[in-house]
Amino acid sequence: MKKKFLSIFLIVTMLLCACGGSANAPKNNSQTENGGNDGEAKDTGSNDGEAKDAGSNDGEAGKTGGENENSGGGATMTDPSGAKITVPNEVNSIVTLSPSLSEIVTALGMGDKVTGYDIYSADVEGLPKDVPTFEITNPDMEQLTSLAPDVLLITNETFFDQESPFQAMVDAGTCVICVPSPDSIDGIKSDIEFLSAALGASETGSALLADFDAELKELADTAAKIPAEERKRVYFEVAPAPNMYSFGSGVFLNEMIEQIGAENILAGQTGWLTVEGETIVAENPDAIFTNANYVEDPVQEILSREGWAGITAVADKNVYCIDANASSQPTHNVVKAMRQMAELLYPDYYKAQ
Repeated sequence: MKKKFLSIFLIVTMLLCACGGSANAPKNNSQTENGGNDGEAKDTGSNDGEAKDAGSNDGEAGKTGGENENSGGGATMTDPSGAKITVPNEVNSIVTLSPSLSEIVTALGMGDKVTGYDIYSADVEGLPKDVPTFEITNPDMEQLTSLAPDVLLITNETFFDQESPFQAMVDAGTCVICVPSPDSIDGIKSDIEFLSAALGASETGSALLADFDAELKELADTAAKIPAEERKRVYFEVAPAPNMYSFGSGVFLNEMIEQIGAENILAGQTGWLTVEGETIVAENPDAIFTNANYVEDPVQEILSREGWAGITAVADKNVYCIDANASSQPTHNVVKAMRQMAELLYPDYYKAQ
């Protein structure tokens, strides 16, 4: 049941990324805002590259964090949403309201400092089991405030239809960090770099990024060996019929497909997309991936769709359900989904390693 809810949440997250959230980033510790935070959280969720421009996704926040000290003794930084924040010199308690942020926090070895998290993070390895859990878009603010964490981590999804819901916590001394959903693998790296600096785990973060880069390079090096005539054209389905949902370029999932030596049939379009069945029939992909694991049998559902029997992927039964979490959460764990897809598409190249 948790996996079903997580999968549905991932689809909602993607829809929000496509449409954009709507809110103002909180003004941490009364710092001046950076570049119009009265709309930045909304803009950075639109997959148009704003997240990179707004803050740390160009790597600068991770590099400069901690350079300036304010009167409260903490380091002044700019978070990935573009908001000025003041991070405490020592972080002893963290609340995360995003499964992707929970994954990064635990990978940084700070799971034991988490005093609360969102309900979709319940299966993230390394989190404590006996702490309060919260809805992402409508958390219990009284309970959340009572935890008084040093740091609260949120994404632009948390701001949906709300305006500065955490300002009271900021005023009480909590550092609220907004990390909008990144639209690229480089964006994922920059978010990890920023969070490791903000949370005082730069050394662990550097090691995590080094491992991430090594795995990406290994996959890319193998992809480079695949002849052009053997490269597959794929369709990746995030939500099934009748309301099919996928993506084009400008989405980290598209990069994942390209970096393993394949081509997304929708790469000519941009961002998250609603899809018509006729489009997929016309594009005739060699393989189809789905991560809609909340459907009883997502592979069979695709194989039995009316009008799709002539698609090469369907006729050859090259339809696969892959790990929903690894393929949807923008973290270092995307390499797990990349390797899974690579081994399914090109077993002679990837499984030989």
